[in-house]
Amino acid sequence: MEICLVRHGETDWNKVGKLQGHTDIELNENGVAQAEICANFLKDKSYVLVMTSPLKRAKQTAQIIAHKSMLPIVEAPLFIERNYGDAEGMNYEERLAKFPDLVYPNEESRDALIARVMEGLNQIIQYQNAKKVILVAHGAVINCILAVLSNSEIGSGKTKLANACLSEIIRNNGGWYIKSFNEIGHLGGK
Repeated sequence: MEICLVRHGETDWNKVGKLQGHTDIELNENGVAQAEICANFLKDKSYVLVMTSPLKRAKQTAQIIAHKSMLPIVEAPLFIERNYGDAEGMNYEERLAKFPDLVYPNEESRDALIARVMEGLNQIIQYQNAKKVILVAHGAVINCILAVLSNSEIGSGKTKLANACLSEIIRNNGGWYIKSFNEIGHLGGK
């Protein structure tokens, strides 16, 4: 099985560095253009299914990709972005001023994030004939996957994922492997 992890396109909050978390923000004009570029890049790659987080920014990206490739879309709630609690809607300077230790009240724990995201990967395995899947998700979710699969060599706390970047993971002989991560060549400067 092969999964192409696509981070959603840019939003206005991404542009100014605000934590979005569960706040349901739509793509901006640049984010729509990035999704179109992803769609064109992925359309002839033999994928059979597009899965997406239920948040608008991911769903919009997924819909653009699925439309271009004429693929079905499945909403996958386990891949919703991490809940950042009281820090959602704040940029880094605001978070640092209000929470100097960068511990955010009501934030989803890292362990809870890992548990649900890995459960989500296990659910994808259950889809019959879904050997090549596109999963549109979020920075923290994709970084969590990359961190778990790389034993924390990359991913959470180490890798800043670009909007509309592509990462590929492969399941072989019962294990997951990272083929590539944070690829942005297809964006050509977008």
